[in-house]
Amino acid sequence: MEWDDLRFFLELARTRTLTEAARRLDVKHTTVARRIQRLELAVGAPVFTRTHAGHELTLRGRNLLVEAQAIEDLFLNMDQEETAPGPSVSGIVRVGCTEGYGVGVLPTDLAELRKQHPNLRVDLIVQPRPILLARNEADIVITIDRPDRGPYLITKLYDYTLRLYASPSYLAAHKPIRRLSDLKDHHFVSYIEESGPAKGLPVIWNLVQSSNPGIRSTSIFSQMAIVASGGGIAILPSYLVGQDEAFSPVLGSEVSFQRTYWVMMPTELKRIARVQAVWQFLKRTTREHSQRLMV
Repeated sequence: MEWDDLRFFLELARTRTLTEAARRLDVKHTTVARRIQRLELAVGAPVFTRTHAGHELTLRGRNLLVEAQAIEDLFLNMDQEETAPGPSVSGIVRVGCTEGYGVGVLPTDLAELRKQHPNLRVDLIVQPRPILLARNEADIVITIDRPDRGPYLITKLYDYTLRLYASPSYLAAHKPIRRLSDLKDHHFVSYIEESGPAKGLPVIWNLVQSSNPGIRSTSIFSQMAIVASGGGIAILPSYLVGQDEAFSPVLGSEVSFQRTYWVMMPTELKRIARVQAVWQFLKRTTREHSQRLMV
């Protein structure tokens, strides 16, 4: 088994498509396919299966992934020792998270992470849906849904608050809202429940039924834009709204929700130096963000 073949294996495991792996490696997709076939002959078993979603790792492939990442770390750290002393790490770590976290929390953290590890590359995967570790979609995931079981390391980051918001123009143009039951005469903006980023998010239609047609979106920022333009009332994370005058709280603190951000990664990645560095860094941000996210 050659290291060069493992490089092709790692890129296909990360991208899940021959075309994207070939683009990253600057070769033809047929070259990637040929290298994977050669690797499977050396291993003696298939390392990928083809699905409608792309190339999925087999059990042998998942085991090989851990070995290949450890070898990659050794190569990268050898290069690093020649150029930069100290505990810094290098390589690629894929971090998956929701839109709100990826825009409202993580950017400043990544700037600090880069200062600590200038040779580290972070691929930030921001999706309006859950990002699945079981499908190798990321190395580390920040999620709202805490899994009940699985071969994962899981730790709590911080809680955050959600409240009802509308634009001042919307509130001025519609019936006043003094109690929860008054919401039935209003227009709502919310997630498409079956396509949301988590199962446990509050849905405004569950608070009170409304006969008015609403607007649903898979994107929290699309919802915020609709609310700011006077399109209705939505449940939004307070840390995203902040002091923006385009949003006015509805019913104050009478209606509020608390949810939690969790960080998790596969247990087999804990010995990969670059993944462990990002994991520990994210855990150290807890104190900094806890108070701000609970406003």
